[in-house]
Amino acid sequence: MSSAWVLPDHVADVLPSEARLIEELRRHFLDAARCYGYELVAPPLIEHLESLLSGTGTHLDLQTFKLVDQLSGRTLGVRADTTPQVARIDAHLLNRTGVCRLCYCGPVLHTRPERPYATREPMQLGAELYGHPGLEAELEVLELALSGLEAVQCQGVLVDFGHAQVLSGLLDGVVIKPASLDALHHAVALKDAKGLKAACADAQLSAELTQALVALVHLHGGLEVLAQASVAFAAWPRVLEALKQLEWLVSHLSVPVSIDLAHASGYAYYSGVRFAVYVQGVNDALVRGGRYDQVGAVFGRARAAVGFSLDLKALVDVVPKQARRAAIRAPWGEDASLRLAVSRLRAGGETVVSLLPAADSKLDEFECDRELRRVAGEWSVVAL
Repeated sequence: MSSAWVLPDHVADVLPSEARLIEELRRHFLDAARCYGYELVAPPLIEHLESLLSGTGTHLDLQTFKLVDQLSGRTLGVRADTTPQVARIDAHLLNRTGVCRLCYCGPVLHTRPERPYATREPMQLGAELYGHPGLEAELEVLELALSGLEAVQCQGVLVDFGHAQVLSGLLDGVVIKPASLDALHHAVALKDAKGLKAACADAQLSAELTQALVALVHLHGGLEVLAQASVAFAAWPRVLEALKQLEWLVSHLSVPVSIDLAHASGYAYYSGVRFAVYVQGVNDALVRGGRYDQVGAVFGRARAAVGFSLDLKALVDVVPKQARRAAIRAPWGEDASLRLAVSRLRAGGETVVSLLPAADSKLDEFECDRELRRVAGEWSVVAL
């Protein structure tokens, strides 16, 4: 029998120094978003399941914890992603015309970890821009994400680009059975040329289209991929337009980029440019985002939408380690002048740790490098 205090797998307490850093990162990113004009929203942790999994949220079904509401008897879901909720807020509660910029930060819960050793309770932070169909929206949310990573001193930043319209553009007008389409997407996502050929044969695709799809799985690398793709897909106008969009975005960035036109995971979610931001020393992306114009369709407003999200708990592992914060040690006492001195120091932004009677203080987050002492009848701060 396990101990009562043992937590579920991939769920952990966040201890003092890490919890403080997460909070500082949260404040930093939300303050940066405010500087861009993004308004903060706080959706509920639970909703009726059909609302959470409506539209593009259906891909979250297996990641969503379900429970029964004892008040209504209806099935509720614990959110696994905040984006569908923000889309509902934009569509129903705000219902604004024109551009709407929203940001959020809060925990989400996953039934399974997204990768080995990952938490099942990420602290998801994100920004969403609604109502603008142009590439300026993608550029703005990407610049916001990059400026945040730069300010917290993340090293070796690289942006990997893809585009949902490349694969859908190749398949434009082609009738394929759902099972065959899933097999095709799966083979493209795995860059499995042999499996892709088999999926194309099963779907009875033309030799020209099969050749183009097989070429797609090899189109990943540096900027040369865009030129190679322009030649390979010259007969597909929608694909050429997607490549031009990627070229425009890349031309406006000053960080290293890579291109992966075969990145097909989440194909039912993204509708245009998609990006993932990597940093030095981490194999998985820290930031993911892109365009998802259909996210609000189920709520009655299928308008332009683009955004990004990241897990602050994952970010903690890559930002430079923080030194312990300086603090002032002070005796505890009922003397009015002592209590006034402590109050003034705290009001001025200092951390003052009172030494309670007959007790010792163990601190992970603070280091007392000064002490409040009575010197010549006055309370003064002196170095230790």
